[in-house]
Amino acid sequence: MKKIWGIITQLELIEDAELKAKVQNCFEEAISRGGWNEEEALAIPFTLLIPECPVSLIQHTSSVTAIAYQSAQELLNMYPDFTYDRDMLMAGAILHDVGKFLEYEKDENGKIVKSTFGKFLRHPFSGAAIAYEMKLPPKVVHIIATHAHEGDSGYRCPESILVNKADFITFDTLRKYLDEN
Repeated sequence: MKKIWGIITQLELIEDAELKAKVQNCFEEAISRGGWNEEEALAIPFTLLIPECPVSLIQHTSSVTAIAYQSAQELLNMYPDFTYDRDMLMAGAILHDVGKFLEYEKDENGKIVKSTFGKFLRHPFSGAAIAYEMKLPPKVVHIIATHAHEGDSGYRCPESILVNKADFITFDTLRKYLDEN
């Protein structure tokens, strides 16, 4: 999976070696359970809601992680008393869409579509489940579970808010841009 980790370089920002290994293992396990190989995983669009989406899930993951991290850094510049857990933020951001490897599948024509599994469980649920199963910290599971609309009516820790906003910056902005161009 060298190509994937060559794009999601923020994995290296996780200082805790055990956590870093768990994040990497969880990501790769989700790819495997979804039945994807590395080349296929690199080609999965980050969303099926944008027709012919030009951004891959791997690119999106890297962008969301970078935006969340940069936003946290800016908050530290503005509010010196602001605190957050960088390792938890990076882990949650990298894994926020990991459930999409289970939510999507290839149809008989090779088109990526919502899987039967994905019709029953959206990626925040499946991603949180696999992260829990692989013994990631509760805060990481929380970030995955609450990063999308499923988390709108409940509690989000600061790290989850950063991932949620970074996720929707990328989705909403790209969708609007593509609609207008």
